[in-house]
Amino acid sequence: MNILFRDHYGNSQLSTRQILQDPELFLAFGFGAGLFRFMPGTFGTAAAIPLYWGLAQTGNVVYLVATLAAIALGVRLCDRAAAKLQVHDFGGIVWDEIAGFLVTMLGVALSWQSLLVGFVLFRLLDILKPWPIKWLDRNVDGGLGIMLDDIAAGAIACLILHYWF
Repeated sequence: MNILFRDHYGNSQLSTRQILQDPELFLAFGFGAGLFRFMPGTFGTAAAIPLYWGLAQTGNVVYLVATLAAIALGVRLCDRAAAKLQVHDFGGIVWDEIAGFLVTMLGVALSWQSLLVGFVLFRLLDILKPWPIKWLDRNVDGGLGIMLDDIAAGAIACLILHYWF
């Protein structure tokens, strides 16, 4: 038994190799970050940091377009990954965390302080799921449901960051 990774994923019992070799699952699992047995959402959010850092260098318009593209792609990607795993919102599907973190950092000045606070705020809101995040998580199905609670957590974290920084 591997303490870092599962032997199989989802009700369809996919192997690590199958996930890494399937382009949709590879992306849905955050380039492999969602494969970790413990805290896959946190690892998925951490996987978003290099993407954020690179996009933050491009300017607000490119950042916004890339974030909207990540959200739009994510709805379909998460829906298809859930179908392949035969589990709605399997913990290893972390594309929603990646998109949610990009939303968190939207328009926030790049600094290690804002990055750290944004990361912590987003993870807290995603884990604790205060209203309306919890309502979205429980009442919206499919790929949109997988994505929407993280987008809401990211939007709330973004508002807090803009107030703070």
